[in-house]
Amino acid sequence: MTRQFQDLSRFRLPPDFRGRPAWLVQVWWIVQQTLFAWSSQALFGWRNFLLRLFGAKIGHHVQIRPIEIGSHVSISHRTYLCTGSHDYAKPEFDIFAQKITIEDQVWLANEVFVGPGVTIGRGAVVGVRSTVSKDMPAGMICYGTPAVPVKPRAVRGVFSPPAT
Repeated sequence: MTRQFQDLSRFRLPPDFRGRPAWLVQVWWIVQQTLFAWSSQALFGWRNFLLRLFGAKIGHHVQIRPIEIGSHVSISHRTYLCTGSHDYAKPEFDIFAQKITIEDQVWLANEVFVGPGVTIGRGAVVGVRSTVSKDMPAGMICYGTPAVPVKPRAVRGVFSPPAT
């Protein structure tokens, strides 16, 4: 049996929570699934334009890199998903990108930093202002700088170890 950590299909926003009309949110979902999704990764300017058009705040010369996000995931405000870095040991300062994977039912709290190549396991919670530089296990509450697994995530008021 698969444990259910969170089911965002049961989540309801308070009225006017988004600060945008529902019709605009619906238009974004269409744009996201078509114009955004169908564009090449090399079209960073186009993707950034679309995101800004719908209210995203994106710095100059930002490039959106490979990220895989599962179902029922909550990514809170000012979370930074960083897929790229440099090899500081080389004089050429080579750049690289490694995919970030956020599995199903994860919650990343406010201002979390997730580094290149990290996988955050199903149902994990990463606490406010944590720095995630290595993989985090499924079903655990993790926090700190660097983030470490601290305790199993409670499900319906009961603590239980993560499924294996």
